[in-house]
Amino acid sequence: MAMRVNIRIVGRKSSEPWLEEGVQMYESRLKPSNVEVETTWHKDNPALMKGIEQDSQKNHKIVCLDPNGRSTSSEIFCDNLYNWLEEGGSRLSFVIGGAEGLPPELKYPKSSTAQASPPLLSLSALTFTHQFARLLLIEQIYRATEIRKGSGYHK
Repeated sequence: MAMRVNIRIVGRKSSEPWLEEGVQMYESRLKPSNVEVETTWHKDNPALMKGIEQDSQKNHKIVCLDPNGRSTSSEIFCDNLYNWLEEGGSRLSFVIGGAEGLPPELKYPKSSTAQASPPLLSLSALTFTHQFARLLLIEQIYRATEIRKGSGYHK
């Protein structure tokens, strides 16, 4: 069974060809690894939250990218990626916020009965556009598959 990763983003697809070419290159490289990556663009936070709720109802694992999240090495990201995929029944959704970041309800549930907040992951202490963060994330997903294979890509 293929492992599926959905990247949910608030905003618009980049009009920069080099960004989309980079994304397509890594998506193509991932095909032999049995990991499929797709991106779902949302016009605003309410639409994003609706998509995340749909994923949650299907028991997908949800992980949010946030500058205040936990930073990690590529090796630990690899372990986490495969653990998250296992927890989500081979389904994982990464969430990238728009210019204002993640919706507060993702980071701070309103009550103690609310579902636990999803893990927060930081790609870097630097700030990136959401389109560039997507490319970095897909490269790290590819790198994780190569670490798992023991290839020479990750040195």
